[in-house]
Amino acid sequence: MSRVSKLQAAIKAKKMDAMLVTSQYNLRYVSNFTGTTGLAVITQKEAFFVTDFRYTQQAASQAQGFQIIQNKGPIFDEVRKIVEEKGLSSLGFEDALLSFRSVEDLEDLVMCDLLPASGIIEEVREVKDEAEIQTIRRACEIADAGFRFILDHIRPGVSEIEIANRLDFHMRELGASGVSFETIVASGIRSAMPHGVASPKLIEKGDFVTLDFGCYYNGYVSDMTRTVSVGQPHAELKKIYEIVLAAQLRVNATAKAGMTGIEVDSVARDYITEQGYGDAFGHSNGHGIGLEIHEGPNTSQKSGKVLVPGNVITNEPGIYLAGLGGVRIEDDLVIRDNGNEILTHSPKELIIL
Repeated sequence: MSRVSKLQAAIKAKKMDAMLVTSQYNLRYVSNFTGTTGLAVITQKEAFFVTDFRYTQQAASQAQGFQIIQNKGPIFDEVRKIVEEKGLSSLGFEDALLSFRSVEDLEDLVMCDLLPASGIIEEVREVKDEAEIQTIRRACEIADAGFRFILDHIRPGVSEIEIANRLDFHMRELGASGVSFETIVASGIRSAMPHGVASPKLIEKGDFVTLDFGCYYNGYVSDMTRTVSVGQPHAELKKIYEIVLAAQLRVNATAKAGMTGIEVDSVARDYITEQGYGDAFGHSNGHGIGLEIHEGPNTSQKSGKVLVPGNVITNEPGIYLAGLGGVRIEDDLVIRDNGNEILTHSPKELIIL
């Protein structure tokens, strides 16, 4: 079933006549369009793509199966025309993304019911096909290669920001179009900051260095974390490293279709809690990745959604001790019927540089 067909089935199930797609991520998903200006109107039987003169040729090439419409005036005027010509009585829209003013403009133009419909496409996107998984796999391969490269540059006297820049540029050299998010390089006591983006701090002997990074490849992301030690670490840091590693490996060994996000999260969380560090693991164990760095499904203490084959999630338990340092280890996993496929392959045993 094509992506448009999947969305049309979802539209029909929601008892809507059509859906307006404005999110750049969702547009890329349903149409393969990679430009920056355009929208789609997808009815239960047809698909329309609207863009201006700059992108009509690109849309005709990329948005196969869509009727391409060029807007010469305000783009919502073309939405009005589609609604009128097709006799649509209801139109879903991405209420979490459209501005209040845009919704007001739509209400003034279209003579049909506007129905909040955020999350419909995102839920379809959660299940990746094999082509998507292959693209994510390549993004992970680039991240793995970046990790191998950067190990030679982590040493006392080098700043976190220099490490991040070298890593980012190297991933681009390997074919990445950009980074998935601002690269995290957190060393010493800063490694106790889960989202400690790279700073001017210089690496010191004895520091734990947490690197959380990833890249975009052909529109899809990778996301991995490794923690290394520069010289011999503090005894408690070494202890929590082994605890986090054991928790992370337990999830890798057990995550599969049919488990809820809560159940996956508890595999790591229960172990870390048993070891006395439950309060130091303050974030969820993972999240979905794909066209965006954070998408569904989540694996957290609140996520009761059941995992299905084709979900791609992160597995990233951590322990963070203020004033001392922290550890996080992260892989990307494809959920399969009887287990999972690990896409990131950098070593996880403690590396002492």
